[in-house]
Amino acid sequence: MIWKRTIRTGSSERFLATREGRDIAAVDLHYLPDGAVSGTVTLFKEAGWCEQEIPALLRSIDEELLPDVDLKSGNLTFTVVMGEVLGNWEATRD
Repeated sequence: MIWKRTIRTGSSERFLATREGRDIAAVDLHYLPDGAVSGTVTLFKEAGWCEQEIPALLRSIDEELLPDVDLKSGNLTFTVVMGEVLGNWEATRD
């Protein structure tokens, strides 16, 4: 699995996970004032995820993207959602 940062702000980041050239998940991380991190993991349904794979995925995010926090310390939490990508909509000027 390869992680690619797609958005970064002063207090958040979004990463896209790919495997064999296919997008398989997106992760939004929010860095809180107390040093904790709250993440939303969106698993792409078409990637064929099964529930047993989720703990390993969360450990991977913890170890590869978040060296200063961890699940065991209680300063990292995740919400996991499974869905399908319907498309991208962007603001346009009239």
